[in-house]
Amino acid sequence: MIVGLGNPGRQYAHTRHNVGFDVLDRFAKRHGVHIRSRRHRALVGKLVQGDQEILLAKPQTYMNLSGTAVAALAREHNLQPSEIIVVYDDIDLPLGRLRIRAKGSSGGHRGVESIIQKLGSSEFPRIRIGIGRSGDAIDHVLSRFTRQEKAVITPVIEQAADALEIIIAEGLEAAMNIYNRKETNS
Repeated sequence: MIVGLGNPGRQYAHTRHNVGFDVLDRFAKRHGVHIRSRRHRALVGKLVQGDQEILLAKPQTYMNLSGTAVAALAREHNLQPSEIIVVYDDIDLPLGRLRIRAKGSSGGHRGVESIIQKLGSSEFPRIRIGIGRSGDAIDHVLSRFTRQEKAVITPVIEQAADALEIIIAEGLEAAMNIYNRKETNS
């Protein structure tokens, strides 16, 4: 399962906090998947590649309760935490920085904190997308990108979708070797 984190509703569309939704939408569009079905307080779609079925999910619980939807979907589909990839914004990474990890703490991200709490594990892969930090944290994450910032974040959304492709085809480590290395070389 691939989970993009964000907040439901038009007022939050394309805000910094909804970068996870944007990446998942981009990935789904590439594959002609519509994320529209409602299951366990999430919008879901299914991608079938060969004999592999991948659930794409956008929790509709608001960010801080994302774990409720993720855990219910994981139970329904009998998924282990290691089989769930979570894509989300990270205020502690510079704007446009992409970081892939196999596991870890929430880093203060309340959506990830909720997932860890509801799954009872932090052992799930994640793709973090830097949105930078400016002023009040809540106002910042709920704001939209400026025109200049969009020029930075748009290709990173594309790269994150590319990273998902690599994780599915070649594994997490292959994606980490490509994208985490870019970080140190840039």
